[in-house]
Amino acid sequence: MHEISNKFGFSLTYSYLCRLKQFDPMKKVTILVPCYNEEHSIPILYARLNELREQLPEYAWEFLLVNDGSRDGTLDAIRSLRAQDPQVCYIDLSRNFGKERAMLAGLDYATGDCVIIIDADLQQPPETIPQMLKLWEEGYEDVYARRLTRHGDPWLRRKLSLLFYNLLQRFTRDDVLRNVGDFRLLDRKCVDALKQLREHERYTKGLFVWIGYKKTEVTYVQQERAVGNSSFGFLSLLTLAVDGITSFSTAPLRISTVMGLIVSLAAFFYMCYVLIKTIVIGGDPVQGFPTLIIVMLFLGGVQLLSLGIIGEYLARIFNETKNRPVYLIREKEGV
Repeated sequence: MHEISNKFGFSLTYSYLCRLKQFDPMKKVTILVPCYNEEHSIPILYARLNELREQLPEYAWEFLLVNDGSRDGTLDAIRSLRAQDPQVCYIDLSRNFGKERAMLAGLDYATGDCVIIIDADLQQPPETIPQMLKLWEEGYEDVYARRLTRHGDPWLRRKLSLLFYNLLQRFTRDDVLRNVGDFRLLDRKCVDALKQLREHERYTKGLFVWIGYKKTEVTYVQQERAVGNSSFGFLSLLTLAVDGITSFSTAPLRISTVMGLIVSLAAFFYMCYVLIKTIVIGGDPVQGFPTLIIVMLFLGGVQLLSLGIIGEYLARIFNETKNRPVYLIREKEGV
């Protein structure tokens, strides 16, 4: 009788598990928001995300905000949201590590079946998210959002951004997605892949391309900032551009090598010309002091440029060999 009951109980359990497989559990969506001095934008963003949550009750939601060492009341605003909504989680980094590392911290602790990265300044409309989720349900693993326009960006900034994308496309073998930022949906496969990439000098837009997976795009019109001004100044963008080029290409090193080769060949041919002219025609009186100074300054500039390029790569090697943590957490709730 005991054997019969065991077999009967096992058959019931097996039948129940098989029946469960016919029903997909509710999928969980994590909204990842890196925050830096966004005290006044966060409540507005939360209100729009909450409307989105009510429109899509078929999903479980997690709002994960990463405070990247803000100097204003951003953390207090996040704590206030956490007190009234248990689906709001947050990570408070010990200092400002930069947006790239803040995103990695969020990916490390996100628990959703997919993660949607969005900025807190509301330049990226949350109303694009349902379209992203629809494409994700169709089987796409990386749904990135492409900007149709860049409202609020100065003319010079737009032109420099296009120049940077053109240079990066020429320097790297990977396909560079122009006018594509961090606003995207990542399947759990992509998230797990990105979590394995622990490099310190991060250019996440390039990492999104490098990991591959099945990609597609949605388009949106970039909005004006809800409150305040961007904390990304010209120097920050220049640093990001240098990180992007040096992280995904060794072309600058090749360029310095080619420049050195060209200058050396030019000097050799000029030496031959002077030698032949001296032997055949006869020597000239000592002349050309300005030319000599110009050539010396040009060669010195080429050497310093080459050393600077080598130094950029050496500095990154030096930082990686320290093996320090990519970020440090001071406080966290709900993760």
